[in-house]
Amino acid sequence: MDFKFDWEKNEEKLNELKKVIEKHKDTKGAVMPVLHEAQHLFGYLPIEVQTIISEGLNVPLAEIYGVVTFYSQFTLIPKGQYKIGVCLGTACYVKGSQAILDKIKEKLNLQVGGTTPDRKFSLEATRCIGACGLAPVITINEDVYGRLKAEEVTGILDKYM
Repeated sequence: MDFKFDWEKNEEKLNELKKVIEKHKDTKGAVMPVLHEAQHLFGYLPIEVQTIISEGLNVPLAEIYGVVTFYSQFTLIPKGQYKIGVCLGTACYVKGSQAILDKIKEKLNLQVGGTTPDRKFSLEATRCIGACGLAPVITINEDVYGRLKAEEVTGILDKYM
């Protein structure tokens, strides 16, 4: 799913990013702190933001992109208002989390790692979240749902629609 970067809507954030770049531009190892701040400002790191960082820090865009795609805390697409995590750790998987994941994908017409066009939901497959006694488990933001069956997914998602 492609998300178009809105220059006008993000004008204030872009000005803030330029201040962050200015603050760090003569500092060794500036890429990581600037990327972290940019991710915090925008919620993701589109190519437009990466280009501004590249030019501002005088670092090749390929290097910026390489860092963004290497570290899992950075994302190239915006996350949804509701971040759904489906645990695929061993206990959850054995107890049916794949069927739950499949049901969520079907209901939201969404692939793992994606965000709905309205930016309401994003979906991630996670590893153990430490709630094995509640397997299978999903999280929606800070809400935890355990001992789930695939047929319960629609009712849960409807609460967030």
